[in-house]
Amino acid sequence: MRIRTALAALALTASATVHAQALSAPKIAVVRSADVVRDSAQFKSAETKMKAEFEKRKNDLEAQAKAFGTDVENYKRDADTLSPDQRAKKEKDLNARQVDIQFAQRKFQEDLQNRDRELTQDMMGKIKNVIVAISKEKGITLVVQDPVYADDSVDITAEVLKRLNAGGK
Repeated sequence: MRIRTALAALALTASATVHAQALSAPKIAVVRSADVVRDSAQFKSAETKMKAEFEKRKNDLEAQAKAFGTDVENYKRDADTLSPDQRAKKEKDLNARQVDIQFAQRKFQEDLQNRDRELTQDMMGKIKNVIVAISKEKGITLVVQDPVYADDSVDITAEVLKRLNAGGK
């Protein structure tokens, strides 16, 4: 009888230990950030805004480059009829314009990259806040970003996207 009682107590202890370990096991979720960024209404809106913001500058640069190309062609055609002084002045002018256009193009690219970086950082901050809120609500202890493989049961991407599109609430 003592053996049965001891075995029963041992079985209960083992069962309680397994149950306690299951309760304290970390809860893991995954999120596919590229999908969230690509499919979020906020990112699409920011991308449209950025495109509009830089479209005029892009068109102006393209027009300047086209006009410069036309002027170079005209110079090549007319160079033989110009005096040496006129030719030197025209070459100097064309070289200066070329430098100015190249500088403007570099500046445009830098501004575009900086703006893109700002929008991406802002977007990633919002995504992080939504992930943290969902994790706290669901008791998730670890969120893995962009795993190679994850079962759909631990993927919170759709929920993050839904909440982000709803305003992050």
